[in-house]
Amino acid sequence: MGIPKPSDEVVQVRHGDVAGEPTVVSISCPDKTGLGCDLCRLVLLFGLNIVKGDMSTDGKWCYIVLWVVARPGRPMRWDLLKDRLVHLCPVAAPFAFDAAAAASPQVFLLKFCCYDRIGLLHDVTRALCELELTIRRVKVSTTPDGRVLDLFFITDARSNPSYDICNDFRELLHTKNRREETYEKLQSVLGDSLTSCEIESATEEMSSCLQASALLPHSAVEQMFNVEVVEEQSRSCGSLSVAMDNSLSPVHTLIQIQCGDHKGLVYDIMRTLKDCNIQISYGRFYASQNGSCEVDLFAVQSDGKKIIDQNRQRALCSRLRMELHRPLRVALVNRGPDTELLVANPVEVSGKGRPLVFYDITLALKKLHKRIFLAEIGRHVVGDREWEVYRVHLGEENHELSSSLRSKIVDGVTNMLMGWDSPS
Repeated sequence: MGIPKPSDEVVQVRHGDVAGEPTVVSISCPDKTGLGCDLCRLVLLFGLNIVKGDMSTDGKWCYIVLWVVARPGRPMRWDLLKDRLVHLCPVAAPFAFDAAAAASPQVFLLKFCCYDRIGLLHDVTRALCELELTIRRVKVSTTPDGRVLDLFFITDARSNPSYDICNDFRELLHTKNRREETYEKLQSVLGDSLTSCEIESATEEMSSCLQASALLPHSAVEQMFNVEVVEEQSRSCGSLSVAMDNSLSPVHTLIQIQCGDHKGLVYDIMRTLKDCNIQISYGRFYASQNGSCEVDLFAVQSDGKKIIDQNRQRALCSRLRMELHRPLRVALVNRGPDTELLVANPVEVSGKGRPLVFYDITLALKKLHKRIFLAEIGRHVVGDREWEVYRVHLGEENHELSSSLRSKIVDGVTNMLMGWDSPS
């Protein structure tokens, strides 16, 4: 399948001629810093895997083509993906709208009480994703009588003011109709076990809870965030290679990456380069059926010059290796009488976290038949980086797990997050 020709349409979605063939998503729009990262993040949010990609820009206009396949078991709304991609793309003058300058989305508190069961939290998380509600923070607690009190701090993806440009007038969460839609969705998932459900605008005091979180155990910090250990592991990984070459182009540095595939791989590359102020002029990505990937990127620094400094080259190669070797950190630790699962992912410099992490954690635990007694999402600064940390308490019954069962939980969650397990 060849590269489609550019069109006057900002975003084009063309499905394969036969079943199983990738869908081709083409974006042609004015360029902006970090656009490739934002687009790949949205593709990941919709549960799509990028199997091939081409991108080019002259600094003013960019053209990006992504060959994507949908994850099995999840409904795919291609029309909604197209609308969201259009929203991310800058609009050429005189119709320009600076989405970055828009006000932060309003935070709402979703509070409900129901009876516990295995897989409950994942079923609720899936329902919220289908409603386009973004989970910013969650607190879940289970009472001795088997009831669960869930507090979800959420934002409504439909509330973005630039949707008006796309002529999208769907109901927003502060309206009666949108709230009733949410109630009905949760009722269909929870059934008669749902005893109460409320949605209210989060006050400033409530919103401050988004930043407040208990300190991480020292042992967990050493286990998950030891830079020297992660760097050494990435260097010893035979299937991962990152190299730079300044001899093939008079104005660009060629960054060549060979690695194994994982869910969100292109996003991990793009967010790393974005955070390091590296701009891509031309790039190509290809994932083979045996799970290996090849990436060629012609890039420059933010000043438009090649990456010449040797220390800068070594630092960037090391950062890319670590981000691709362990884009997420997973650990299982003891916390008093309970066993606690910790999952951490780096936060972009822009403040955005990785999408669908909580979705995948709860799905993995559901498949492992593990109950969740407490859960929360918080942000922590470790060293010079901010991390989004998911803390899940599995209860006292899992305190004395054998090493093989602990490994099974860690491997099951890791495989789900990395896309190495078949989702359902």
